[in-house]
Order: sequence, then structure tokens, then C-alpha cells
Amino acid sequence: MEKKKSRRVRIIVASLCILFLITIIVVITVIISSGGKVTLQKKESYTLSNPDSSEKTKKVYDYLCENFCVNMLSCQQESTWMDSPEYEMNYILETTGKLPAMRGLDFMNNDFDGVVERAKEWSAKGGLVTICWHTGVSGSGYQESLNDDPDFEKLLTSGTKEYTVMMKSWDQAAKALQQLRDADIPVLWRPFHEFDGKWFWWGKGDKENFIRLWRLMYDTFTKEYGLNNLIWVLGYADDVKDGWYPGDEYVDVIGSDTYNDSTNIRAWKRLISVAEKPMAFHECGNVPPVSDFEEDGTLWTWFMIWHTDHLIGNDKENLKQVYNSEKVITLDELPAF
Repeated sequence: MEKKKSRRVRIIVASLCILFLITIIVVITVIISSGGKVTLQKKESYTLSNPDSSEKTKKVYDYLCENFCVNMLSCQQESTWMDSPEYEMNYILETTGKLPAMRGLDFMNNDFDGVVERAKEWSAKGGLVTICWHTGVSGSGYQESLNDDPDFEKLLTSGTKEYTVMMKSWDQAAKALQQLRDADIPVLWRPFHEFDGKWFWWGKGDKENFIRLWRLMYDTFTKEYGLNNLIWVLGYADDVKDGWYPGDEYVDVIGSDTYNDSTNIRAWKRLISVAEKPMAFHECGNVPPVSDFEEDGTLWTWFMIWHTDHLIGNDKENLKQVYNSEKVITLDELPAF
């Protein structure tokens, strides 16, 4: 009797092992046959977080959402310290015969007047603008954004010296953005980028304080300054760490950056579990061939190549093919919003 029982147990165990192996083989086969491609169930419609957004801002956002997973907007970050602020744009035009649909600018070094001027000029050409901000707590540039290490409890408490200093800096940025609002220019506003990398001061207070900081800026800029021309872009670093998301009511676009020459598929897979928002590849170095994005199923709302050497380091032939792809929208192909 015991022998029969033991035999039945061995048969059951063997059957379960075989079933497990078959399952593993099927999973591996599916992965190999799909090439790792990600299938995203895109929402039928997306809505801006600010219900009072201007009509033009709504039209731009709708256009971005319509193209998400279908086409990618080309975008290029400018520099201001080369021969001219048009250094990158001229290089792209000479190399590809095209110009990017969107221009990336930076309030770094308190360049508020210059950014406003160049944003207006680009908008007059029919282009879109996205603005980031390398700054310290009280202003200035890149080194301050890395070196500052504030006490977040004081920084986020109204009435403290630290809070007052930060608000004075924010006031400069908000007034510059108001000038663009008054010119009816929507801005894809990307503050506090790469926050979860924790190398900039705005990420050094960890998740909870970052969320408080983001919400504070959102409420201040939206309610106090009436900035109804902003599309709020939450820009993760390449790891897309858990727990940093401020909430749907504070974000319009989510994204990630990487400089590893990939389509950023790893971040895409993580972002789709963060929120149902259009997604952007908001910084890269060498942009991959468009066929790679298609094969990976990662047609971002836009990709943005970083400035100077990051742009020049791209293979010229590939850059030309990318800018002339039917899947990539350039300046001349944008509609009139």
C-alpha cells in the first residue's frame, strides 16, 4: 500500500515538473518571438490637469496625445554658449534638411529674458517649446542645482527664510512664463527633472518631500500666477524609481531620459505602471533608428536630443533618416494650433 502511494506521489511530482517546464518554454518563446516589444493599451482620451488651461494649450496637448504611440515629435535642446543659440538648430538643418518640431530651453543661470525671447521666436516659426530649469534653491545654474542641499522641513514651511528665498526665485521664473502666457504660447514645463536620481537638490529630500515640492510649485504657478499655458512634464531619470509620483491632478506628461543609446524601453515598461499619461523620452544622447522604436513598441510622444557634443556625436546618416522618417514630426509638419 505504501509503495503504491509513494509511486502516485512520484508521478504527481513528475507531472508538475513537466508542466512547469512547458510553461517556461512557452514564456521564453513568446518573449523571443515578440523581440521584447511592449504593447501599451492607449487611453481613448487624456485631459489636462488644469481645467482652466488656455484653448491653445488644450489643442497642443490634444495633438501630443493623438500622436502618442503613433508618431514622435522631434525635439532639440539648445545651448547658449557656442557660436550662437542656433548652434544645434543650424547643425540639424545642415545635416537633415529639417528643423525639430520642438525646441528645448533652460532657465539656467537666470536666463529668463533670453529664454522668453527665443521661445517667442521659435513659436513665431510655428514650433513648440519645452523649458527645464537647472537652478539652485535661490537661483543661478547647474553647479548650484547639484551642490545645494536644503533642509526640506524649513524649505517647505511658509514663513521661513528658506521658503521665502525659494519663492523669490520662483517668482522670476513664473513672471517669465507669464510673458509667454500673455503671448499665447503653451509651454511644456519640465521642472525638477531626474528627481529620482537624487543628484539634484530637489531629489535629495527623498520621495515625500519631492512630492510636496512638486505640488507646491504646481499650486503656486497655477493658482497664484495663473499660468494656464503650462503642460506639466514629470521627468524621471532612467531607473524610474517607485513612490515619486505626485498624482494625476498634478501631472500631464510623464517621461524618462537615458544616454545608453537605447529606445529607453526599460523605462517605458516601468512608466506604464506609474500612470496613464502620454510619455516622453525627454533627454537622450544618440537617438536610435526609428525602426528600433517601432520594434520595441516605444513610440514616445517626443524624443529630445541633448545639446552640443551629445548632438554632434550622433551618426549623421541615422540622424538624417530619423528626421526624414514618416514616423517623426518636424517643424514643417506641425499644424497651426
